[in-house]
Amino acid sequence: MRADNRVLTEEEAFARVPVGERVLLLPHCLRPSEDCPGKVTRDGLQCTPDCPHRESCAIGVLRDEAERLGYKGVCVAPGGAMALRFVKEVAPKGILAVACYKELLEGVQAVEEVPAGEKPAILTLPLLRDGCVDTEVDADEALRLLRLGTKHP
Repeated sequence: MRADNRVLTEEEAFARVPVGERVLLLPHCLRPSEDCPGKVTRDGLQCTPDCPHRESCAIGVLRDEAERLGYKGVCVAPGGAMALRFVKEVAPKGILAVACYKELLEGVQAVEEVPAGEKPAILTLPLLRDGCVDTEVDADEALRLLRLGTKHP
């Protein structure tokens, strides 16, 4: 609660979390399915440094910005189970999750089971177009949310 008895919005709560205590969760379905050189590992999709799509792929753009800002971690997961494992292992205080509506709902419900004092601030951004392959996100909105509470130039 704030001094004026107003409950913080989700964005205000997230903005108060230090950037180094935040994580970004992305679905691997954002990658270009035809020729993505990234490899899915136990830790999610790993982009290659020489990826030809790095500046046009939402994953590359958002991962690079999160890393530039100093986020605690980025997980590009093929499903909710991997994303939840990542969250449990990293224990962030803030989560920005991008996914289809169904995955977001299930993920938020799973995180809601965390004891109240340990529950992270969660922001969600649904995909513009889902379907598990070549999906789309509003990258400008995702960047805006990533930068909440920062002094982005």
